[in-house]
Amino acid sequence: MTSFLSGLLSSGAAKRRATVAAALAVCGVASLTACGKTIQIGDSKDPSTPAAAPATSSAAPTTAAPGQGGAGNSALQVVDSTAQDAGLNGTGGTVVGAAVQEAPPKWVQLSAVTAPQLPVAHLINVNQAALYRFDGDTAGPSRSNCNDTCAVKWPPVIIEEGGNVYLAGVNPKEVGAVRRQDGQVQVTVGGWPVYRFSGDAGAGDLNGQGVDGKWFAVGPTGQKAVR
Repeated sequence: MTSFLSGLLSSGAAKRRATVAAALAVCGVASLTACGKTIQIGDSKDPSTPAAAPATSSAAPTTAAPGQGGAGNSALQVVDSTAQDAGLNGTGGTVVGAAVQEAPPKWVQLSAVTAPQLPVAHLINVNQAALYRFDGDTAGPSRSNCNDTCAVKWPPVIIEEGGNVYLAGVNPKEVGAVRRQDGQVQVTVGGWPVYRFSGDAGAGDLNGQGVDGKWFAVGPTGQKAVR
């Protein structure tokens, strides 16, 4: 926990530490049984097909193997704890900035933080990169409309089928997943597909905020994080 928080090196590090610490106190490692859930992957290819409803689990989260959970609809595990608390180090395979995501990460982490340039709760990944939502998408059902060249500029937050989503300051019930047109699995928050911005080079960058009047930092319930 201490080493994770010490990694928040942006100018708003102190505020970020306080936000994450408070969030983790709500539902610590000791209560993972009550704070985890299994989610199914909705289909973003056909707008007439609603995303599958999340299935809550009363059992402690366990990692589902890729390919389980029905044809092309593997379950993901959402865990209300940081990856480090689960004994994991590194990034799970996630990248930052304009780096190309060669393969889906085995796990991702979503953390709610605040920063001087955006003093309302918004999400970052384990690399401290800001995460965004797109007004051109839909949340009910979840559907991504950012593909091809759009997805190069705004890389989707993808995850390996059967992977884990770790949280700090995000309610597990807000987290879901949708299958993109290219077959990859994208994380959603509040039903909204989540992205990073290729123009953000590192921790604390929010260069994607307000781009084209349609891209905004995403809040912990999927809302636009604006002043």
